Parts: sequence; C-alpha cells; structure tokens
Amino acid sequence: MRFLLYDQIISMDKGISVVGTKGFNLSDEYFRGHYKKQAYVSGVFYIETMAQILGWLIIYSHDFMLSPFMSLVEKVNFRPRLRPDFKAEVRAQLLSTSVTDSLGKAQMFVDGEQIASLDRIIFSHSNKVNPSQLKQLFHYYSGWSLPLS
Repeated sequence: MRFLLYDQIISMDKGISVVGTKGFNLSDEYFRGHYKKQAYVSGVFYIETMAQILGWLIIYSHDFMLSPFMSLVEKVNFRPRLRPDFKAEVRAQLLSTSVTDSLGKAQMFVDGEQIASLDRIIFSHSNKVNPSQLKQLFHYYSGWSLPLS
C-alpha cells in the first residue's frame, strides 16, 4: 500500500520552493485501530509529508531525470499531541542540489501558525528512472498539467 501524505501541490518554483497541502482526517487509513482512546498525528507523518512535497520539487527541478530518497533529517520540531481533523500547508525550500544529492528545509502551518519544521533534510538521488513514467506520476499525484513527452 502506498501512502501519499500530501493532497495537492499548490505552487512550485523550479529549483527554489514548493507549497503543498495535506488534510489530516480521522478517517485516514493509518489512524484506524492505532490508538485506543484518542488519535494523534505522529511526528513521522509531519516528516514524511514535508519530505514527499520537497521530493517532487527535486524531481521537477531535475527535469524528471532522477528520483530522490530521504537519507538524513535533522532539527525536526513539531507540536505534539495534535488531533487529526485539520488541513496543513507545507512550504519547502531547496537550499542546494546536484546530480547526487539535495539539501532542503520545510515548514508546516495550520491557519498561519507553524506546527512543524524540518531545518535540514538531505536526499540522495537515484538516476535509475523512467522520466516519462515520473512525469505521468507527477501529473497524477500532484494535479499539475505538464507536457508528458
């Protein structure tokens, strides 16, 4: 099963930044049966949401010629014990990128208030990709229209 931990890519500035959203709902599959009394959004969901959105910026910035995978996360902060039933906005920045790796940071906001941040996330890159297939996945999972040549 694949968990997409974002709902939409709102804007993207190639090589610079991306904005996306994620609604955390009590009906989400990963909350079912996980908590006996009250469900809370675990910190790993914040990290993965920010990483997935930043990952698409990396792919887009490299013209779909590579696939990033998270290799290091440092200085993560998040508000503990947040209950599901909110929509978050993720703002992520690409600080540096090369053929082999990328460095970024991200923040998550609810109603303008920061609820999580990643001060440093490093992605390693794989070049064993099918660019056409990545473009199709990007279009399907982000809702963005791109020429799929």
